[in-house]
Amino acid sequence: MSTTWIEKRLCQRFSIEGATISYRNAKLLRFMMKMDEEDCHVLDLNRGGIRFLHQKLLKFDSRISLQLFTPAEQIPLGIEGRVRWSVANAGMSYKYQSGVQFNAYGPERTQNPTHLLDRLIALEQRAVALG
Repeated sequence: MSTTWIEKRLCQRFSIEGATISYRNAKLLRFMMKMDEEDCHVLDLNRGGIRFLHQKLLKFDSRISLQLFTPAEQIPLGIEGRVRWSVANAGMSYKYQSGVQFNAYGPERTQNPTHLLDRLIALEQRAVALG
């Protein structure tokens, strides 16, 4: 019996050389802006989420605030999402690898602003053009 992997994502994954993130678990009080971890290596991302390496355990479905830093952008992209999976990264310099699904884009308080989607699309186009 042969099994074929079917990609469920609607958006193309891409990677950006030198991209890192800083993150914090979302708190009820927005003024608590201290990051839980910084300079985490980004493996890949798309318009709907991101996969990255890190040192601290993240709980499934926890809310998370990310700051995405790329060499081409002077201002980091701040985006909100939820942890969808997290696994041990055995034998590597980073202890864990996780995937975060970004919140929807729109005007609601719990949504990411639509201009962030525009910035992600621009990053995607640049990354795909480079190859």
